Amino acid sequence: MMTHSKLLMIALFGMMLGQTGPAVAQSGMEKCYGVALAGQADGVDGAGTSTVDYQGNAWKMVPAGTCTTLELPQGRMGSLEPLGRDLPKE
Repeated sequence: MMTHSKLLMIALFGMMLGQTGPAVAQSGMEKCYGVALAGQADGVDGAGTSTVDYQGNAWKMVPAGTCTTLELPQGRMGSLEPLGRDLPKE
């Protein structure tokens, strides 16, 4: 089970790699949708920034092979494809 502290460690790992703008594919890293907290996504498909925790169309770079094994609150899981869940209200 992926704990919140492990997710935080993955996020910090991404920051240590020097990601300050839009994420660029890096060796050993992959885009993972639906795992970032509001305002902490590396990118969002479509316009804007992430405004909802675990927003389905927002992605975070994580170590390759870990995305789909990330377990989040309320049974959520990370995805390699955009998700239709937890999207901001229009």
